[in-house]
Amino acid sequence: MTALTARYSSSPESTMEQDLGRLRGIRDSKGFLENIDQLVADILTEDFWNISLPNALATSAASSPSLNAYYAALNLLDARVLFSKIKVVDLIDPALKANRAALERHHLFPKDYLKNELDITEIRDQNQIANLALAEWFDNLDISNRPPMDYFPDFIEKAKNNRGLNEADLQNMYYWHALPEGWTSMPYEDFLVMRRLSMAKVIRAGFETLRGKTG
Repeated sequence: MTALTARYSSSPESTMEQDLGRLRGIRDSKGFLENIDQLVADILTEDFWNISLPNALATSAASSPSLNAYYAALNLLDARVLFSKIKVVDLIDPALKANRAALERHHLFPKDYLKNELDITEIRDQNQIANLALAEWFDNLDISNRPPMDYFPDFIEKAKNNRGLNEADLQNMYYWHALPEGWTSMPYEDFLVMRRLSMAKVIRAGFETLRGKTG
């Protein structure tokens, strides 16, 4: 929770003192856990999951608490890489070494397509983290600068025919990678808004696994 919300990034001493103050008078483990659960409930409200977190995902920062939380959730949910049967956790292993990274951040709406076809030229708009998905590098290379409505159906067929993904696998892929229904034909800004909401749901599901909850 602290990593997701960057709770101790601003005035950490006073925030820590406040949190420790909540523990005064607690004498057993049950009371401690109840206190922590209440703190989590107070911070991670429905408004946090549905408004604050999607807003936090509206960034092009290469690393942010919300983006790191999304990648952590993919690991916790045992997610697979886009179009692949390989698990995300296997390709982000720091022990994995290669001349080129096995896993890349794929622009769902390729940069040149945004620039040349949609006149979206600002790097910060092209590199929104809601426009990035984890893909194997050779898939990213094959996609190149094709528009999503062009490459996505082709890659779905390849995933079915060459990699043995069935319909259940594909539905999981859409969920893990937060791909809204009909996203390939959405206006870019609408797509970003919808995908941020879907990414927030994946982060929430990953967080709930840490609390021993499902659904």
